[in-house]
Amino acid sequence: MSGGRSRSTSSAGGTLLSWLREIAIVVVGALVASTLLRLFVLQMFVIPSVSMENTLLVGDRVAVQKVIPFHRGDVVVFRDSLGWLGAPPPEEDLLHQVMIFVGLAPDESANHLIKRVIGIAGDHVTCCDAEGRVAVNGVALNETAYLYTDPSTKKQVEPSSYAFDVIVPAGTVFVMGDHRDRSQDSRCHIWEQVPGKPEGYAAFIPVTDIVGPAVAVVYPFSRFHGLDQTTFAKIPAPGAAPAHAVIKGSEFRC
Repeated sequence: MSGGRSRSTSSAGGTLLSWLREIAIVVVGALVASTLLRLFVLQMFVIPSVSMENTLLVGDRVAVQKVIPFHRGDVVVFRDSLGWLGAPPPEEDLLHQVMIFVGLAPDESANHLIKRVIGIAGDHVTCCDAEGRVAVNGVALNETAYLYTDPSTKKQVEPSSYAFDVIVPAGTVFVMGDHRDRSQDSRCHIWEQVPGKPEGYAAFIPVTDIVGPAVAVVYPFSRFHGLDQTTFAKIPAPGAAPAHAVIKGSEFRC
C-alpha cells in the first residue's frame, strides 16, 4: 500500500510540475510578445498636460504606432532631448518601469511630449496672414477642426498670438499644440539661445526623437476617436532643407 501511495504522490507531483511549466511558458511567451509589440509596433501613452486640448485631454490614453512613418499634420509623441520640460522627472519605481517596458502599463509620458507636426524639413512656416492663420509653403491652414474651443464662450483660440517666420532645418520638425494659448511649443523656443548651437536650435524637434504618430484615443472608452490630419492634404512639397534653421522677424517671448 505504501508503494502505491508513493507512486500516486510522485505522479501528482509530476503533473503539477508539468502544469506549472506550461503556465510559465505561456506567461513568458506573452511577456515577450507584449515587449516586442511595444518596442516595434504600438505603445500606449498617458496625456500629461492641457496643451493638446480638446483633441487630447489630461489622462487620455493614446495609441502610438511605430510602423508607418509620421506625416505633416500628425500628432506625434517625442522624447524631450531639448529640455523643454526643464529639470528631468524623478525616476519611476523599478516595478513600474518594468511594466511599462513589457507593455503592461502605459507610459506616463514624464520625459515625453505630444504635439502636432506643423512643418517638416524644408517647410516654410509662417504666421500670421491677413486672417490670422498659420501658413505652410504659402498655403494657409484651416485649423478649425482641431484648435481648442472654450466650452463656456464657444470661442476658438487664435492659430498663434504672435508672429513667426521660419524654414525648418534638415532632420527636424516644427510642432505646435492644439491649445495654442497653453502650449509651450516650437514657437516658444525660436529665440532661445543654446551655447554652441545655431540660432533656433531649441525650437525644432529631431526626427530621431519621435517615437511615432498617435493614431487614436483608446481610453476612456467614451472618448475613443481617431486623430485628424486632413487639414494638411494640399500643402505643397517642401523645398530643400537648410542645414540650420532660417529665422526672420523680430524676437519674441512666449
